[in-house]
Amino acid sequence: MRQKQQDAFPFVVDESSDVPLWVQLRQRIMHLISTGYFKPGDKLPTVRGLAQEVSINYNTVNKAYLSLVSDGILESARGRGVFVRDVVAEEGAEHAQEVEGILDDCISACRDLRLSLEDIQQHMTRRILQLQKAQAGGESCGEGARIVRVDVHQGAANAQTGA
Repeated sequence: MRQKQQDAFPFVVDESSDVPLWVQLRQRIMHLISTGYFKPGDKLPTVRGLAQEVSINYNTVNKAYLSLVSDGILESARGRGVFVRDVVAEEGAEHAQEVEGILDDCISACRDLRLSLEDIQQHMTRRILQLQKAQAGGESCGEGARIVRVDVHQGAANAQTGA
């Protein structure tokens, strides 16, 4: 985790603004993160240090930091400091977990049909190729699709037209 080594924190109070000081600071920190000045993992100045550096009240800085922590933009680690969270990577990881869960359910259902992992892979590959072909031809994936119900226990296959 890196800490910004700069001469001065880039923040100037807008005395003419009706926006509360803590909101001005919060917006400035958000801007600094969104423009890449602060990157994921960067350590922000301490509350006391920043308050002293920009000549504003400790509670004002604390309120801005707490607001950003509450929104998931910053992470506060007791005794270590306040850090910029990697929101994009965390969202990507969350999405990947969701996809893995769906795939696990699909694989489990196929295993319940007594298919081997190799069989499941072959069926998935074949289905993906069918969907890609249909998409390339401008067809909807659902048009003309059939649902085939396989009763593995009886050894019979019953074809039913899907709606």
